[in-house]
Amino acid sequence: MAAESFGAYHQQNRRAWDRLVDNKSRFAKAADDDEFENPLRTVDGKLNWLPQGVCGRELLCLAAGGGRQSALYAAAGANVTVVDISPKMLELDRLVATERKLKIKTVEASMDSLSMFPDAMFDIIIQPVSTCYVPRILPVFLEAARVCKPGGTYISQHKTPTSLQTNVEGKRGGFSIEQPYYRPQQEPLPAAPKSRLREEGTVEFLHRWEEIVGGICRSGFVVEDLIEPNHARQDAAEGEFGHRCQFVAPYVRIKACRSSVIGHSGQDQDDQASNQAGGLWIPGSS
Repeated sequence: MAAESFGAYHQQNRRAWDRLVDNKSRFAKAADDDEFENPLRTVDGKLNWLPQGVCGRELLCLAAGGGRQSALYAAAGANVTVVDISPKMLELDRLVATERKLKIKTVEASMDSLSMFPDAMFDIIIQPVSTCYVPRILPVFLEAARVCKPGGTYISQHKTPTSLQTNVEGKRGGFSIEQPYYRPQQEPLPAAPKSRLREEGTVEFLHRWEEIVGGICRSGFVVEDLIEPNHARQDAAEGEFGHRCQFVAPYVRIKACRSSVIGHSGQDQDDQASNQAGGLWIPGSS
C-alpha cells in the first residue's frame, strides 16, 4: 500500500529508520533461528499475557516492522498484518516471510492513521516501543481502540518519561534529569548521542504518564497489567546499558483489554482529557 502524506516529523523518522536498516542497526534486526524454536514464548515470555495463544487470531503488529514481531507471531499461528512507516523495515518483514514460508500482510502507514482498516478488525494488537516517535500519543490509542475488537487485547511497550528526561552518559557514577517533564506540546526532544536508548537520526517526543496510561484508558481500553522490564545488571560497567538501568527503568509494558465503550474522539483532547473523568469505567464500579 502506498505511503500516506506524513508530517515533517513522520517523514524524518521514516528516513531515519530506512537508514537504520541500510546500516544493519541492532534496532532493525530480524528474528533468528533460536527465537523461532518457540516463537510465542519468545514474544510472550513468562508473562503469559496471551494464555489462549494466537493461532487463527487476527493480529496487528503496529509500528513493528523489521522482520521480528510479525514473523514470530505468524510462526505461532496468527493471521498477521504489520504496519510501519518505513518501507525498508517492511521489506525485512517480507524477506523473512518468504524465507520462513509465512503469510504476512505489510502496510506502509503511520501508527496514528489507520484508515485503511475497518472498525473492530483485530483480536490482538502488539505495539513494541514506538510511541515516542509521534508528537501526540492519543490519536495512536484512539486508532488502536477503533480497529480492536471488543474484548480484544492491546499490548504496548513505551520508553518511560524518566528515561527520556535523563542523560545517557552519566556523571560521577550517577545520572541526572536534563529535560523538563512538562514540555511545550509537540516539542521534540533534543538530538541525543547514539546509544542503546536513542535511535540515531530519529525525532522523539516525551509523553507523560497520564498521557500513556490515562490515554490508553480514555481511548476505550481497561489496563489489566503493567510491568517495567528489568534490564539492570549489577556487574555492568559504568557507561553500559545495564548500569544505567540500575538507576532508571528504560521501558514500560502495558496489557489492556478493549472495553465495549469507545473512548473520546475528535478534536484536540490531550489537555482536556486529564480533566474529564466522566465516562471512564473503574473496575468494580457499577
